[in-house]
Amino acid sequence: MASLMENLIQVLGQECMEYEGLLTLSRQKTQIIASANLEELQKITDDEQEVVDRLNRLEKKRVEVTVDIANVLNRDVESLKLSNLVEMMSARPEEQAKLAEAHQKLKTAVGELRRINEQNKELLESAVEMVEFEMNLLQAAKAAPETANYTRNAYNSGTQMGVTNGSFDAKQ
Repeated sequence: MASLMENLIQVLGQECMEYEGLLTLSRQKTQIIASANLEELQKITDDEQEVVDRLNRLEKKRVEVTVDIANVLNRDVESLKLSNLVEMMSARPEEQAKLAEAHQKLKTAVGELRRINEQNKELLESAVEMVEFEMNLLQAAKAAPETANYTRNAYNSGTQMGVTNGSFDAKQ
């Protein structure tokens, strides 16, 4: 059981390090979104994907270790939560403290990551709204009213305000 707990604490520590790395990337992403640098945004998104892949592998390890611990304790793995496991470790205060610390660090990192991702989501939504506004502005300029310019024979020349010969087609 002791080696299983050590494995769990080790995996949780590794997960925490990866989440903190992801947190750093998310903070950098906020600055990149604000500066509208698409090349850097693509690069940081690729870096984030690498970290997420590592986190997925660590998550599988954590699940395997948790299943083993549940089998040893004769508990249902679905109902075995980390907070419950911390409470059960009261007979081993050293391991309990390490597990509680790893759990708290992980919880803090994930909470901060969630907050920053929400902020980045709002920034991206604002950027999309701005692009849509500019597209509508271009389309409105194209459909501006005709001017009251008349030719020598008293015919309306039919020109429109704000329209140039070139146009932008967003569907291309």
